[in-house]
Amino acid sequence: MTKNNSFIINNTILILIFTLCFKNISAQTASFSDNIKFGGGIGLSFGSNFFSGTLEPSAIYQVNPQFAFGAGLNFTYNSQKDFYKSTILGGTLTGLFNPIPNIQLSAEYQQLHVNRKYDNDLILYQDEKYWSPALLLGIGYQTNHVTVGVRYDVLYDDYKSIYASPWAPFIRVYF
Repeated sequence: MTKNNSFIINNTILILIFTLCFKNISAQTASFSDNIKFGGGIGLSFGSNFFSGTLEPSAIYQVNPQFAFGAGLNFTYNSQKDFYKSTILGGTLTGLFNPIPNIQLSAEYQQLHVNRKYDNDLILYQDEKYWSPALLLGIGYQTNHVTVGVRYDVLYDDYKSIYASPWAPFIRVYF
């Protein structure tokens, strides 16, 4: 499949998911602000001369008990001693659907800008600046304000994706 066809298919899927989120919007007695929930994620990873930290604040609008949609920001800093440092900045659009209580399906579209600088004196690696898209489809178990699950990046690229694998566990919290 060509890169252009893949782009069209992925954007069509994203538009379809968000259209389904808007389909069941109906008149509600609660005000708009009563249906907004704030949350996000924090990630830390340590290893042998490696550090990674992520902040992901986000907000969703709870359309009804089944549908929610929202947006978020992403900031990540990675560093491996004597090898590279990177900053990753971007945004996320999120759609959430609960087909039955406690089960949550999610679609998250991320567009992240990667700025990676290598520390080596040899010219083995060149500094990189590029945009990395991700379309994460997930399923999770929800209880109260917390959802725990797994998601899959359908746009995963071995060379450009910021994630080590297309599969990733997640914990989502909204208040």
